[in-house]
Parts: sequence; structure tokens; C-alpha cells
Amino acid sequence: MTALTLSTAAATGLRADAIVVGVAKGEKGLVVAPGAEAVDKAYDGKLASVLEALGATGGEGEATKLPAPSGSKAPVVLAVGLGALPEKDEVFDGETLRRAAGVAARALAGSKKAAFALPIEDAEDAGVIAEGALLGAYSFDAYKESAKDPKNGKAPLAEIALLGGKPRDKAYKAEIERASALAEELNRARDLINTPPNDLNPEAFAAVAQAAAKEHGIKVQILDEKALTKGGFGGILGVGAGSSSAPRLVKLSYTSSKADKNTKHLAFVGKGITYDSGGISLKPAGHNETMKCDMAGAAAVFAAVVTAARLKLDVNVTGWLALAENMPSGSATRPGDVLRMYSGKTVEVLNTDAEGRLVLADALAKASEEKPDAIIDVATLTGAMVLALGNRTYGIMANDDAFRTSVHEIAEEVGEPSWPMPLPADLRKGMDSPTADIANMGERMGGGLVAGLFLQEFVGEGITWAHLDIAGPAFNEGGPFGYTPKGGTGSAVRTLVRLAERTAAGDLG
Repeated sequence: MTALTLSTAAATGLRADAIVVGVAKGEKGLVVAPGAEAVDKAYDGKLASVLEALGATGGEGEATKLPAPSGSKAPVVLAVGLGALPEKDEVFDGETLRRAAGVAARALAGSKKAAFALPIEDAEDAGVIAEGALLGAYSFDAYKESAKDPKNGKAPLAEIALLGGKPRDKAYKAEIERASALAEELNRARDLINTPPNDLNPEAFAAVAQAAAKEHGIKVQILDEKALTKGGFGGILGVGAGSSSAPRLVKLSYTSSKADKNTKHLAFVGKGITYDSGGISLKPAGHNETMKCDMAGAAAVFAAVVTAARLKLDVNVTGWLALAENMPSGSATRPGDVLRMYSGKTVEVLNTDAEGRLVLADALAKASEEKPDAIIDVATLTGAMVLALGNRTYGIMANDDAFRTSVHEIAEEVGEPSWPMPLPADLRKGMDSPTADIANMGERMGGGLVAGLFLQEFVGEGITWAHLDIAGPAFNEGGPFGYTPKGGTGSAVRTLVRLAERTAAGDLG
């Protein structure tokens, strides 16, 4: 991963391939943002006018390169847009800085070192800039022979010197360490999402989780097909029945070194369909090509648990990865089949492409047995949620309004767009089955909410629960933006980690 350090050097005095500065839209034109004073001075105070002459506007997402001024040890200055200049006595918000840093890191792919002279008011600013830069520098080239050629100039930015920080200050050091750990694990989640399904089946995913758990002192338990059969996990087994790659249920347990009877316990549950063909209810043409991303929820849970362990948070976190491959074959579950779930309830399968809720149902019931203080499941669950909220926003449903609000606020705080969604009781009747306790499909309208209502049936009584449907933002099929690459995004990782941090601090009750 890209190396990152704090530096007190002057921007023009640091030997690097480029200096990154911020520019914003002021009332009278372009304004050079704080942090770049030395660079502006080297241009005789005319950096803004030079950039305007080059067509720069200061808009978010904009990146403008120009030759560095005489005397600078870097040959290039990269100006990134920060949007509108904040009002008097206000500062640039964290997400603006995070995105600008990501834009800069992407623009400097192929460079060995860059000095970031963006606005830093405090340690938190240093942390979000570091996070954005490390996430923006991400690249998935494992399957490209061309990436092995050092002459192609496409390698990620190798090193970042963050200027304006305080290398010896504990708060700054802590923020940088947090950003580094979080970015490394979130990027690992992106790698998993981007890995082709012929190389990442349930067994392979479980092996990755097992190796990471061993590295970071996390207890791991893997239930293979024999253990799942013995345990009665009908949902996970039913979804995986058509594949030659057997399903797995992986439990990752991080226990705080300071744990006592008062330590809070969070359970994260992730949908891990390593490839989703739709099963017998085969997906139509044009909907199969990106279905390697249907395990993005499990990837997010995996990354969040490992991050919590690396940050040594004072909270116990259990991750459940419900892993299966949904394929059509002679042994596949058919529409009309009835599955007996781990909870004992029976489910009539009306559509085998509504499989995520089946594996999650088993994992939710199992997670409930430990009576955690809260359960949060994460899943690329429904196309209906994408229709409702678009490609960049995920939906949040919960059995507790206050908890749903808290999760939403946390998501917005860390820069993950989300929106609270209801669980209308009237939609439950649509899943009534004449054959089983419940069907896996209900009314077509409000399909994302129907899925949430189905999952709620398998959450233990009295347990606070939230469901994050990340079907939209989990996989970016468009061009990169901010610190978000094309392909797997790692959506929800930062929400889960901040939730764990808030819980450890006692901020969630």
C-alpha cells in the first residue's frame, strides 16, 4: 500500500514528484486554500490567477497540473478543487478534504512521491486527508500483465508526505495510524470484491479470512458443508446447493483486551454470495457480468472486524460471513422448494434469485444466540434499493428508530451517503405462504423494504438490529470519482468501524 508520513517541511523545499494544493471558489474568483501559502508565495502570489488562466474553477473533482515555480524541489504543482470557499470562521468539511485528497492521489498515479499541502486545522483533518489519499491511490491490477511493466506509469502513487501535520503529536499520530489501518483493510475488501469468482469461491474467501484472523489475533470458526448440514443451516445450504463450490459460514470474533462484563458486543453479518447467477431463476442477459460483487457485504464485515482488532477498540465485535455461490444445476434449489432454516422456520422459495436474504437469515439467527447489544447486517440485497436511492446511496432499515438514526448519522459523518428507510408492517402479509411459515418474496413494489421485513423475522427477540442494503454503492460501474475507484468500493466498512468506535466510547448507550 502507499506509504504515508507526516512532515513539517516547507512545500517547496521537499523533494517530490509533485506538490498538491487546494483551490476554492471565492466570491471574486479562485482562492488558494490554506496550507499552500509557501507555494503561492513562490508564484509571487499569482498562483490563483495562473490557474484561472489555465481554466481552473475550483470545482470539486477538478485537478489541474502546472509547472512548479522556480526554486521548488518538485517539478509539478497539482491544484485540486475544494468547491465553494467556506463562510468566515468556518473550515472545509472532512468529506471535501477526503475527496480532494483522493482526486489528487488518482491524478498522480505513476508518481513515486507527492507532498500534500491541503488545509489542516487539526489532527482530524490530517486523518481524513490521509484516508482519502490512501483510498484514492487504490488500484486493482492483479490480473493485468501490463501492470508488471514499470514503464507503463500506472502504478499507484508510492509515497505521500502530508504537510502541515505534527509528527510528534499523539493526536496526529493516532489519526494517521487509524487512517492507514482503515484504508488498508477497506482496500483489501475492494480486492476481494474485484477478484473473479473463479478464484474467489466460498472456500477461498474463508481461507483469506482465516489467514487475516491469525495475523491479527482474531478467533475464527469456519463451518463447512458437513457442519452446516449437522447444524441445520437450511438457508445457506439451499442457496449453495447448485454449485460445485460448497458454502461456508465464517465466524470472526474480536475480543477487546480490556473486556469485562460491561463491554459492549456488536455483531456484524455479511451477505457473501461469491457469484450470483440467480440460480434456477436465472438473471437476464446483461445482469450477470458484475455478480462477483454480490459478496460485498461479507467483505465489508470482514474488513470492519479486522480494522477493529488493529485499532484495539474497547468493544467486542463478532463478524459472520455467510458464503455461498448461487448456481443453476440439477442439484439446485427450485422455485417452490421449502427450506428449513437454522431458526426452525420454514421458507417457501418463490424466486431463487432472492437468495441473499436466505443466507443472511441463517446467519442472523445464529448471531442472535449470543445476545449481542446490536446486530448490523450488510448486503447487496435488492435492485429495488438501487431504483429507490441510486448508485451512491445505501438504505438503512432497523427495528429501532433511534438506532437507525444513529447509523445514518454515522454514515454521513464518515462520507458514506445513506438514507433511513421504513419497515411498513402492511408489506409483511405479502410474504404469507400456504405451504411454509414465510415465502422469500412478497409484493413487487417496495421490494427493498420487503427484504428487510423478511430479515427481521430472523432477528432474536429484544435485539437491536439494523440492515444496510448497499446494492447501489457497493460496485461502481462508472468512472472513478473522489477516492472511489471503478469496481469494488468497500461501501459500509467505514460506517461499521465508526459504529464500533462510538460504541467503545460509550456514545451509543
